Amino acid sequence: MARSIKKGPFVDENLLKKLKNIKAGGLEVIKTWSRRSTITPEMIGFIFGVYNGKDFISVRVTENMVGHKLGEFSQTTKFSRHGGKMQREIESKASTPAVPAPVPAAKAPGKPAK
Repeated sequence: MARSIKKGPFVDENLLKKLKNIKAGGLEVIKTWSRRSTITPEMIGFIFGVYNGKDFISVRVTENMVGHKLGEFSQTTKFSRHGGKMQREIESKASTPAVPAPVPAAKAPGKPAK
């Protein structure tokens, strides 16, 4: 369910304090555990280290990200591929080198083909 328009977007107060102490465009990473915080226009140009449960993922905020949550840009699960037996067969076919087709002999010039 979406948040009420009357309440406005949620932004962690600690993030706002950290933003005021740092200038935009700098290389300093602002570490945060607040994945639920909404990205506001004041955050554009900053780099956030968003915690995904194991380590901090660097996220540089751009204009297109305004209105989204910080957690959307820091994946918590690692994709390990689909498949099983069928996927292994497909990969083994792709890894074997293809045998080149034989090249037909060139016809002698001047003689018509039958």
